Amino acid sequence: MIKQVPLLINGEFIISKSTQLIDVTNPATQEVIAQVPCATDEEINLAIETAKDAFEIWKERSVGDRARVMLAYQALLKEHQEEIATILSKESGKTLPDAMGDVWRGIEVVEHAANVASLTMGETLENVARKIDCYSFTQPLGVCVGVTPFNFPAMIPLWMFPIAIACGNAFILKPSEQNPLTPNRLAELFIEAGAPKGILQVLHGTKEVVQQLLVHPDLPAISFVGSVAVGEYIYRTGTDHMKRVQAFAGAKNHMVIMPDAAKKQVINNIAGASVGAAGQRCMAISVAVFVGESKNLIPEIKEALAKVRPGAWDDPEAGYGPQINPAAKERVLKFIAEGKAAGANCILDGSDVVVEGLEKGNFVGPTMFTNVTTDMSIYTEEIFGPVLITLEVETLEDAIALINENPYGNGTSIFTASGAAARKYQHEIKVGIVGINVPVPVPLPMFSFTGWRKSFYGDQHAYGKQAVRFYTETKTVTARWFDEDIDTGVNTTIDMK
Repeated sequence: MIKQVPLLINGEFIISKSTQLIDVTNPATQEVIAQVPCATDEEINLAIETAKDAFEIWKERSVGDRARVMLAYQALLKEHQEEIATILSKESGKTLPDAMGDVWRGIEVVEHAANVASLTMGETLENVARKIDCYSFTQPLGVCVGVTPFNFPAMIPLWMFPIAIACGNAFILKPSEQNPLTPNRLAELFIEAGAPKGILQVLHGTKEVVQQLLVHPDLPAISFVGSVAVGEYIYRTGTDHMKRVQAFAGAKNHMVIMPDAAKKQVINNIAGASVGAAGQRCMAISVAVFVGESKNLIPEIKEALAKVRPGAWDDPEAGYGPQINPAAKERVLKFIAEGKAAGANCILDGSDVVVEGLEKGNFVGPTMFTNVTTDMSIYTEEIFGPVLITLEVETLEDAIALINENPYGNGTSIFTASGAAARKYQHEIKVGIVGINVPVPVPLPMFSFTGWRKSFYGDQHAYGKQAVRFYTETKTVTARWFDEDIDTGVNTTIDMK
């Protein structure tokens, strides 16, 4: 009998009453390893109500108490890291080293959450006006929601709920239905670490579950990571319902290679950054921009990519695993075919790769294109597969202009020996995260993770809109609105009564 993945509601793992079940498959074999339910309306409402009750108690717990839960949690995650990574590998297809890294980056966030006391300190200032002092306090919002994708089933949930809960909030996690076993194991260990009943709820399902969470009036904040279309919808719907929303969306990350870049460093880094994790990461390098004579490296990069082979999660020789499902594989193959039809030169074609013993797996081999133009779909769209496309420009200025015109602005890198070139690139590029001689510049948790243009939709926009509307309608505010009055630049009268 196939195992049904339980929901976590009010501190208990329960079997859903839903009749809508989705198969969870091993992407290397198509074997069904579990079934995940779509939570019912009653189950969703129960999760929200019990999370609200838990929040009222948890927000009064001391900062030290919250920090100690996170300290216990990170210790358990470290103890069970390989176990979690094995679960993750089997349901997502990632190689074990890749899965271990996925879990570890999440552990780093939990370690950061254990420092919650210094993260949530307020501010004071005496004599903002004569004999008037001003204080600010950082307070929890309530029940927050996280909607997470398939490609990092450990790291991205751990980006969200430990920080939110450490700050005094309750949390509802809606993980990807394609690999729900990893988030459930994270939740089990969180309960074991001493998290109070109901402070974390895990609801499984598809877009219907997300829709109810987006519009529910008792959920003030939503965090999302996923595709552009879904990110835009979540941002618009959430802000229309007066929620704070942060939505991390798509990417088309460029690596600029200058003529003075270290040859071996470029070749080794671009091979891993372009096809690692089967290209299924928002920080993958999918475009190599060769400046001037650096284009002479293309044959050697092709040779390096050709040596990388996909395989099973427990194959120590495999460079990466399969696409998450057959539809994802077909999407990548569609883009490869479109690139060829548009006139790009496919100098390395992984369309027909077969992994011995795993013939049913969703594998795509390393693929590389030259002679690409910026109007081709393989350039304008996020492929999310092990496909590297190349462009050639004459100058660094040309490279910067090219990247700044791209609709995405998640991450980028430059490889150069010139400090002046690196500084110019860092200063002029309109992309959220920049690496200097670093291929995938994912920041540690004490830094922000952000993006520009279609790669990120942030809650500060919703907040600004609400603040402007407030000041337009009233013209008089109380002292607790004083800081926001400064931020908006509206000339108002401060009512101190």
